[in-house]
Amino acid sequence: MPNITAQELRNKYLTFFQSKGHTIIPSASLVPENDSSVLFTTAGMHPLVPYLLGQQHPGGTRVADVQKCIRTGDIDEVGDNTHLTFFEMLGNWSFGDYFKKEAIAWSFEFLTSKEYLNIPLQRLAFSVFAGDDDAPRDEEAAGLWKELGVAKERIAYLPKEDNWWIAGTTGPCGPDTEMFYWIDDGTPVPANFQETKNDKRWVEIWNNVFMQFEKQADGKLVPLKKPNVDTGMGLDRTLTVLNGQKSVYDTELFDPMFQVLELDQEIMSNDEVKKARIIVDHIRASVFIVNDGVEPSNKDRGYVLRRLLRRAMVMGRLLNLKFHWLEALIGKVVTTYAEAYPDMAANSEKTFAVILAEQKKFEATLEKGLKEFEKILKNNQSPTTPSVFGGHPSLSGGDAPQLSKDNLRSSPPFQGGVPERSEGEVVGVLTGKDAFDLYQTFGFPWELTKELAEVFGQNIDKTEFESEFKKHQELSRTASAGQFKGGLASHSDKIVRLHTATHLMNAALRQVLGPEVWQKGSNITEERTRFDFTHNAKMTDEEKAKVEELVNGWVSRDLPVKKEILPYEEARKLNAIGVFGEKYADTVSVYSVYDPKTDEIISREFCGGPHVEHTGVIGKFKIQKEEASSAGVRRIKATVE
Repeated sequence: MPNITAQELRNKYLTFFQSKGHTIIPSASLVPENDSSVLFTTAGMHPLVPYLLGQQHPGGTRVADVQKCIRTGDIDEVGDNTHLTFFEMLGNWSFGDYFKKEAIAWSFEFLTSKEYLNIPLQRLAFSVFAGDDDAPRDEEAAGLWKELGVAKERIAYLPKEDNWWIAGTTGPCGPDTEMFYWIDDGTPVPANFQETKNDKRWVEIWNNVFMQFEKQADGKLVPLKKPNVDTGMGLDRTLTVLNGQKSVYDTELFDPMFQVLELDQEIMSNDEVKKARIIVDHIRASVFIVNDGVEPSNKDRGYVLRRLLRRAMVMGRLLNLKFHWLEALIGKVVTTYAEAYPDMAANSEKTFAVILAEQKKFEATLEKGLKEFEKILKNNQSPTTPSVFGGHPSLSGGDAPQLSKDNLRSSPPFQGGVPERSEGEVVGVLTGKDAFDLYQTFGFPWELTKELAEVFGQNIDKTEFESEFKKHQELSRTASAGQFKGGLASHSDKIVRLHTATHLMNAALRQVLGPEVWQKGSNITEERTRFDFTHNAKMTDEEKAKVEELVNGWVSRDLPVKKEILPYEEARKLNAIGVFGEKYADTVSVYSVYDPKTDEIISREFCGGPHVEHTGVIGKFKIQKEEASSAGVRRIKATVE
């Protein structure tokens, strides 16, 4: 099989499914529009949940896309051969249209036909749902694979934890079938997949989910009248296996990034390779996140972005990267993805500014952290232990190299001025809690603190560090569960009312503050709506009161809310507005709030819904807080009663 590029794979996939009657839709933003349960779009299905639940999609009943995704749950695994923070998911979708027969036949055709991926059938294997007390064994899917020429020995029956999908605890769900590729060219492909399914040389490349049931609150599975198909093929992973490469970091997507950093995975140690992979992964993810409007902060998405950037910056220091490496890498990410995502080039000036400003802030934080490290070293010495600094210049003065960011570029670090000691001699002990405090307060990862400590003959209790870190994770998970409760793409009465109220608030803000106001993002939970918008000044009490008065006036008039599916250009001619910088499909959903007596349009926005049918059911609107979100962006938190 000849090598295939990322853009060729994207194009082949979309072209294939367009030939099968699918509307090609653009990737949604990494910032979910109507889903308070997650910080980022983590899978191709997230932006499409409303349509999987029954709403009409502007593109019809068949769509296909390449969706940008971010996952941080496995961040500590990033740097191995398969884990990534940012990835692209190729997907095709049926909203009550075709089902298993077509989905399986098309997957088989795309994978094996000479016109598309041309994968030899003998290198493929397939899994289906094994069945349990709740749902039957999926003999239909297995039978369809067999009809296409798949040997029965290459079909494994797996339990729910492997071959079943559900969005939450209740709702649409069903079995899936997964496709695997044998990556080892040096040994024969095993004949029996059921017996060898746990061999890591079988790599999953595609997953077709068949949502044919609805799980009710009592746990019962009820067949859906209109089942859906939800599929996903990871671009990075598929590119890796098709080109016979060992790691997702070996593809033509990452190779230019390693080159610009002058790093060669072939000659680096395993530890250095992992650090280098963390750098290119985290900066790639950060460029995409910033491109979708997120800026570093100490909470929510901004906190995730800050952690990714600072972790990459520290790894850059540990690898002694040259000055301006970060600018070079940002530029390489932008150019690598310029064809697939042209908006990245258009937004590149801001992307550079945001990330380099964060680097500057971290330089100051790093200096403070290094001073705190020196203080800890001094405080941890017992009266009977020879001073680390005894007879030697201070770490921050004299003839020894100052403990600063510049010294982290030397290899090995801190040459000269280090106390002489016998081989294996330990001077004092840096506690695990000390190491964790440096991590939590200054962003020092374990690797940095450990390397600094070893230079000065210090041991660190890693068990204690991990214990403190685990406590921190548990607290974070508990907080997140409380903050983002409500479930995936909740359509509760309260959220629907808040959603329409947010449209009215946007219209009111544009009346009160001017047409230069544009939505930059929103997040809606059961408790409130949070709305970010462009504006350069704090709102006055009078301005906030006027916005509340306008919204509540429109609510009291009980105006109708109309949904229309229109060509994008037609919607633009009707002055429909949307999220600033968002890319929309050729056909869009538009929601309008209007007065049928006067034909006055109060609000007209691109939106996937859901919304109330008339404003009178919204309730009393109240602004609870107005504050800065980032430079030139304000944030409102509001409620309805």
